[in-house]
Parts: sequence; C-alpha cells; structure tokens
Amino acid sequence: MQGKGFIKFIAIVLAIVCAYALSFTLVASKVEKDAKNYAKGDAAKEKAYLDSMSTEKVYPIVGFTYGEVKSKEINLGLDLKGGMNVTMEISLAELVKSLAGNPTDANFNKAVQNAQIQLNAGGKDYIKIFVDEFEKLSPGVKLADYFSNQDNASQLKPSASNGEVESFLEKEATSAIDRSFTVLRSRIDGFGVVSPNMQKQEGSNRILIEMPGVQDKERIAKLLQGSAELQFWQVYQVQEVAPLLENINKTLASTLKTEAPATTTDTAAKAGSKLAGLENAAKDSTDKGKLAGLAKKDSTAVRAELAKSNPLYAVLSLPIYQGENGQQQLMPGAVVGMSLQKDTAKVNSYLKLPEVATAIPSTMKFMWSVKPREGSKVFELYAIKVTSADGKPDLGGDAISDSRADFDQKGKPEVTMYMTSEGAAKWKKITAEAAADPNNKKSIAIVLDNMVYSAPTVQNEIGGGVSSITGNFTQADTKDLSNILKAGKLPAPARIAGSYVVGPTLGAQAIHDGLISFVIAFIVILIFMALYYHRAGWVANFALLVNLFFIIGILVSLGAVLTLPGIAGIVLTIGLSVDANILIFERVREELALGKNIPTAIKEGFKHAMPSILDANITVFILGAILYAFGSGPVQGFATTLCIGILSSLFAAVLISRVVFEAMLDRKMEISFDNNFTRNAFKNLAFNFVGRRKIYYIISTVIILAGIGMYFKNGGLNLGVDFKGGRTYLVHFDKAVNTEDVKTKLTPVFGGETPEVKTAGEASNVKITTTFHIEDQDIKTDKLVEDALKKGLTGDNYKIESSQKVTPIIASDIVNGAFYAVLISCIFMFIYIVVRFKKWQYGLGAVLALAHDVLMVLSFYTILDGLMPFSLEIGQDFIAAILTVMGYTMTETVVVFDRIRERLKEAGKEDLHGEERNQLINFALNSTLSRTILTSLTVFFVLLVIFIFGGDSIRGFIFALLIGRIIGTYSSLCISTPIVIDLGSSEEKKK
Repeated sequence: MQGKGFIKFIAIVLAIVCAYALSFTLVASKVEKDAKNYAKGDAAKEKAYLDSMSTEKVYPIVGFTYGEVKSKEINLGLDLKGGMNVTMEISLAELVKSLAGNPTDANFNKAVQNAQIQLNAGGKDYIKIFVDEFEKLSPGVKLADYFSNQDNASQLKPSASNGEVESFLEKEATSAIDRSFTVLRSRIDGFGVVSPNMQKQEGSNRILIEMPGVQDKERIAKLLQGSAELQFWQVYQVQEVAPLLENINKTLASTLKTEAPATTTDTAAKAGSKLAGLENAAKDSTDKGKLAGLAKKDSTAVRAELAKSNPLYAVLSLPIYQGENGQQQLMPGAVVGMSLQKDTAKVNSYLKLPEVATAIPSTMKFMWSVKPREGSKVFELYAIKVTSADGKPDLGGDAISDSRADFDQKGKPEVTMYMTSEGAAKWKKITAEAAADPNNKKSIAIVLDNMVYSAPTVQNEIGGGVSSITGNFTQADTKDLSNILKAGKLPAPARIAGSYVVGPTLGAQAIHDGLISFVIAFIVILIFMALYYHRAGWVANFALLVNLFFIIGILVSLGAVLTLPGIAGIVLTIGLSVDANILIFERVREELALGKNIPTAIKEGFKHAMPSILDANITVFILGAILYAFGSGPVQGFATTLCIGILSSLFAAVLISRVVFEAMLDRKMEISFDNNFTRNAFKNLAFNFVGRRKIYYIISTVIILAGIGMYFKNGGLNLGVDFKGGRTYLVHFDKAVNTEDVKTKLTPVFGGETPEVKTAGEASNVKITTTFHIEDQDIKTDKLVEDALKKGLTGDNYKIESSQKVTPIIASDIVNGAFYAVLISCIFMFIYIVVRFKKWQYGLGAVLALAHDVLMVLSFYTILDGLMPFSLEIGQDFIAAILTVMGYTMTETVVVFDRIRERLKEAGKEDLHGEERNQLINFALNSTLSRTILTSLTVFFVLLVIFIFGGDSIRGFIFALLIGRIIGTYSSLCISTPIVIDLGSSEEKKK
C-alpha cells in the first residue's frame, strides 16, 4: 500500500490535536472536583472557590487559567445541561416606519402591514416585500420622499430611485441586526451566563441565543426585550469621590455586624488577594500601615479583619499606585473603585441601604463597567455626574447619526463618531467643560443600559460633530463600541419569537440516558464485529475506537455544541462506519472464495469496495449538509456530528484499517474474516426480487393508502409545536394523572381554548400544548400563560421540567425549511446518481424510492399515532429522521448500482435489456444481500439500544429511524432497483 507513512503522520497529528482539545475538559473537571471536595455540599462555597480560581493558572506547562480552560471544554447543549434557548426577532416593520419618520400615509402603512403578513406566512426578505407592496399601492410615488432627510443625506439623495432606497433599507436592516446582536450579547454577558452561544441566523432578521444554566424566563424576557438606551454622562474623578466612599465605609462599619467571608483554599486565597489594592483600600495612612502588616498574614484573615472594620473596602478597592515618594496615592481618572464580579452585588446592596443612600448626593449615581478588566473578573465602578434638574443625561443616543470602527494615523484602532446637527452643538458644550482645566482633563462616560462601555478622557473641545474615541482598543473592541453608539438610535425593537427551557433535572437525566445508550450501542457493535468477522472484526473494532476518539476530539476543537441528537448522530455514524468495514470484508471474502491468497484478497477487497464506500458516504454527507443548512437547534447538532463522523469514518475505517492489515501481513500474523458459524452465511442466494416487484408495489400501495385513510380520520398529521406554533410544557406529576382531567382543568384558565394534553413516556409525565396568547408580543405574556397553567394545576404536586414557545412566523419558517430540505435532497440525489451512473433511470428510480420511503414513514406514523406509549409528533427531529432514512436508502441503493456498473464493465457493455437486465439486477441484489442485511442489522441494533435506553426526549425521533431502517432496507431491495426495470421498459417501448 502506497502512502502508509503519510497516513500514519496524519493519524498522529489528528490524535495530538484531539488529545489537546479533550485535555481542557479533563483539567476543568479536576478543578471542579476539587471545588466539590472543598465545599462539601455547600453550593455558595463551591461557587466562591471556582470564582477565585477563574484567573489562576491550572493547566500545567501551557499555563491556561481556569476561566480559559472552562471556555475550551466540551460544549454541552441545553438538552444535556439544562438552560434556555431563545430566538430573538428584530422588528424590521418598526425599523422601516422609524426611518421614514413614522408617516401617517395610509398606503405606506398598509404596505408595512402587508409585508409583515407575508413575512409571517413564510416570506424571506421583508425589505423587498415592503418595496413591492408599496409600488403596488402607490404606483409612481417615490420612496425617497419618505426616507431621504438631512441626517442621511450623504447616503440617500432626494432624487434616489426606489431601487436605491431598497438598497439603503437593506443596509440599514443589516446594520440594525448587527447592532441588536451587540446589545443582546452585552446584556447576556452582564447577566453572568457561563459560555453563552449566540449566532445570527443568516438570511433572516433573527438571532439565536443559548444560555446554559439559565432558568429565570421572566427576567431573561425583560433583559432581552427592553429597549436599548444610549447615554453620555459627565463623571466625577476618583479624588472627588474618595472622601464619600470613606464616609460610607465608616457608616457601614458602625451599623453592620459583618460576618467574615468563608475561608477558601490557599489557591483561592491567592486569587482573592490579587484584587488590585484590596489590602490597601483604606484611605488614611494609619489604616494603610495596619493593612500592610495584615497583608503578610493569610489573605483570608486579611479579608476577615477588613470585613469587620472596613465593610465597603472588603469588597471594593480604590485605584491606587505607589508614588515616587513611596507613598500610596489615588490613581487619577474616572474609575472610583474595583470589585470582583462576585462582590459587585454586595457593593450594590451597601449603596442602596437607607443610611448610605442619604449620604450620596442627588447629583451622583454609580454604574459598573460592562466588561471586566482583561484577563480578570475585576469590574470598574464609575460615579456618574447628574447635571440636569430632571436627572436626564447630558446627551442621548438620538444625537448620534453614525459611527464606524476606524484607524488613527499611527494605524491604531479607534472609533469615529458622527453627531446630528443638534447633537453636535450639545457635544461641543459638554466637551468644552470636560477639557476646561488643562491640568485636570475629565472623562465622559458612554453608557448603555446603565452599564459603562467606555469613559474616554476629553483632550479638547470638539466642534463640527465628528469625534474620534481612542484608547487601548482591539479591532473587535472598536467594532463593538461602534455598534453600541449606533444602538443609541436603534429603532427596531427585539422580541422573543421562540424559546425553549430545559430544567437541570431533565438535562441530567438526558446525559445519563444518552451515555448509557451510547456505551451499550458501542459494545453491541464491538461484540457483533468480533463474533462475525473473527480477527478482521478486531481490526474493525480498533478503527472504530480511533474513529470515536477523532469524532469527539474534532467536535470539541471546532467548538461544536454536543446535543442529545448529536450523541445519536455519533452513534449512528459509528454504525455507518461499520458499513464501510462490512463492504470491504464481504468483498475480501468473495476474493477468498475465488481461491486468492490473503494479501491479494485484501488488496482486491479494498479496491473493489472503494467506489461503493465513496458513493455511499458522499450521498449521506450531502444529506447532512442539507440538514445543517435548513435545520436549526437539535437538527443542526445532529447534522454537525453526522458530517464530521462521515469524514472521520472514511479515514479510520478505510485507511487506518488498511494500515493495520498491512502491518499484520508484514509480521506474518494470521488474518481470518470468518469463523465456523459465519463462513457459509449468505452463500448461493438467488431471490427473484425483480420477478416479485409487483407484489412489493402492492404492499407499499396498501400501506400508503391506509396512511392516507388514517390521515383524514385523524384530521391531519400530528404536528408538533415546531410546525404549528404555540407553547409546550413538559410537566412531571408526583403520581399518574388522567390527561382528560388535566385538559378539563386547563380549558377555563386558557380562555376557553382547549389545550392538547398527552402522556410523555410514563403516566406521570404530561406534555401540554396550547396556542393561548401565542400571537401576543407583550413581554409579560409568557408569565401570564405560565401563571394560567399553574392556576389550572392548583392542587396537584407537579414540576415544569421544560417549556417551549414557537411563534407562528417561526413555525412557518420551520415548515418551509423542512419542505425545501426534502425537495433539495431529492434534487441533489438525482443529479449525483445520474452523473455517477450515466443513466437517468437510475437517478429517477432512486428518487422515487426516496419519495416512497417518506410516504411510508409518514403512513406508519399516522397509523400508529395514539397506539404507541409515546408521542409521535412531527417536528424538526422528525425531519432529521426522514432525511437520515433517505440517506440509508441511498447508501444501500448506490451499493447495488455500483455492483451493476461493475458487472457491465466486466462484460464490456453500457447496458442490458430484457431478461438479461432482469438477471443482472437480481444478481446485484443477491451478491450484495449479505452486506445489506448485516449493515441493516448493525444499525437496527444500535437504534434499538438508543430507543430503549436513550430517554423519552428522543424516543419519537429514534422510532422514526427504526421504522425508516426497516423501510430503507425493504425499499433498496424491493423498490429502488427493481423499478429501474419498469423505467427502462417504458423507454424501450417508446423506441
């Protein structure tokens, strides 16, 4: 085999990369284990320990801190960890109205309304729809009359065409979404979510946010949907505020009985002592000397003594430095204090105490920095100066006309800010006051949502309305700050269009069930391969273990989120990777049956199996890519692992196993591909698949007609909330409940609307779905509906394990995405088959088989709905299952087509006709039957294990795959290839 050295090199590099990626999880787990051992069940102590370790270096040699290690560990999805998933929708309708100055023109507003209706029905480009609607309602009227004004004169002239206005609006819409993304990300960061995942959904006005560990839905709704308010404030200097802080500290010391904080380990204590100036927070020299002595003692003792005599300074340090005379002095500037993130709440509570609040002048209010200092969890405190009688800021966000990330003359990142004419006049006055004293230049704070983003020092009066903001910025910093400045005039509110909440208990159960199913399924495959293929089976098992290591390592290194469907995707990928080994081993056995020796048989087996392996994996990869492009959430998680797994499987199952066989041959080791029980399995098979094809057509027709009958009897398909919109709650009761009783209780509280109530697994688990107030966009609606649910369930002992909200617009998008995913999959499959096999009959036969499979799975779902002890809803997971079933069918069909092509090539013909073709197809089906059945059984057993042990959350999904596995095998043998006969016959009759 050529290239063995290169394959080994790639394998070693991949192994090193994967080991490195996985090492972060191991290091983080060790620190967390130490925290649990130290805390002994005290959650507060455990959190304090981990907070103290955040900036401590815990990774040997490399020197990463715990915070850095934590950010690089395996990223678990919400279904495995618990938390909240939110889809935010930016209202482009309100953006358009705002940019036009909220006109009262009836046709304009009708066009806005019609565009929103079309968007809700599944339209994609709101701006284009709006322009088209406006031109229909107001032919000959120029849109520039509404949108061109003094503030955007440089971008849009009064004479601009409607096409130019459309381009302007598209640009503004994209900018509004980008600005909203920045604002939302800042709010989430401020909320303190660990490892949040945010992504803009390309081609739409939506932003997807995943927040592990978050359960407070009401607080998150207010946080995300509140309007952004940009403000510019003058600030006090630290020298002006220090005396006040000293008085507050003394007031607290005399009125509070402060307990010493919990003792931490030495490492945690070191991290605590690193807070700048903590031990030297007192102002007068007597306290400084006292604290300097204490600093030599254990840091925890320092904190304890500080907390008693200096409560404020125990959690807030003044910015100080050592002067030339050796004395400690206050650092000039706008920062008046610093605190660890965990201490900011304590500082806030101190400042709100009545006896403290009365001492703070009405012209002063405190605000924190939006981000901690780089490489730490230390936040800065600012004292905002209120100069107006009404308490309003010196300047509001509406004064900003534009801003952009730029570079100064030295090539350093800066932000250029452009003011409106009115804003420029105010800005000139404010900056003149701030720069008036040449020996004491003052700062102006840029504030959004009461958080300070930047407080640049004003060097000179700024006229003309154009300003440059400089500092120790990175390009990312200037881009963020530029977006923040634009957000001040953000006219497009963000609303929650969909949400999904998973309780921590349900997440823990999902991890347990997923891991159990994973381990058992893996063991089943290992045992099967070892028993059936003897020593060659152990080579396949070794390749399988390497493949698993590569898949997980690559997922972690790419930062992919591992979900429960993702685990299912890994297990299925492992099952599919076995298919490659089975194809190779079966071809090797054929070569051995022809009397060839082991080395030659192995060489020929790999050679003849490769076309089928490549075709099969490419078809499934195409399906995975389509799943990723059109799916979201769990479907994308499944698609990600599927695509990565396919690439890894090809490398491990084909190349690494070949290298192992070559090494065994070099060492003269005995290699066997069967045993006494499996040696003659599937020999001399001669099923007449082609001759019986009409019987198979009848069987399929009967099942599909039965499904259609049940469809009308049941009033349609059992669509999940994904496809129809609404709210779903998974509720666990402490005892079995009657679903009709629950429905009766909830109908009155849901305004007379009857909810859908179904058992989810056990009789004590109930899934409740309602469309009550689903179109109401008020931020209080979610709480209103949940309160109604709780009122209806009064008297029962229950717990809401998870909740999901999907608005009609999201549901219509999901339906359209599912439709296009299936349609585009069929088109791609047809094109690929026609190109590979140069016969349209093969392509059409494969696509008809795919359509047959989809109808068969839908029919079984419709027939069995209500008969199974679990929900058979049709949602996003079901679409993933359908596309995976299509992948199975294509894989097996392609293998048969490859055998037909191989036999035709041997005969030196392009095609056969009549009885010769019938015999050829029967031969291809029978010669690949061992591979078809073995692969089907392997995957079936894997799915069965996941179905039994994988938990209720994916049981419906796996059930679709189980049915699909059976249908796919049946279809590839009895429908897709035999139908080529009938397609070919019709062409011959035409000729």
